[in-house]
Amino acid sequence: MESVRPIKSAADLLQRYAAGERSFQEANLERADLQHADLKGVDLSYADLGFADFCGANLRGADLSYADLGSAILRQADLRGADLLGSDLRQADLTGVNLEAASYDDFTRFDEGFDPFEAGMKYAQTPM
Repeated sequence: MESVRPIKSAADLLQRYAAGERSFQEANLERADLQHADLKGVDLSYADLGFADFCGANLRGADLSYADLGSAILRQADLRGADLLGSDLRQADLTGVNLEAASYDDFTRFDEGFDPFEAGMKYAQTPM
């Protein structure tokens, strides 16, 4: 079920997630404080998450496709199996992040020198 009400804040997201909602496409959570949040399986595709703080958060299996994660803090976050197709991770703090089996494609943007293969990510070929 798609989210009909826009997300107003990190607290709003957490409350709605706790109530069982998982779809928050296109949410504007720029600069949100989501440290240590348990958001396993959340759908934040196309969301604005620039400068958001996900330090220690559980984003395992999350759909972050086409999300703006530029300058986000993802230190020690669990992104195992997350969908990062087309996401912008430039200038994100990826210190200690677990990206095992997280998917990326030709449109996923990383900082120069970041090696997704070395980070344990899996490449998903973009359909023609």
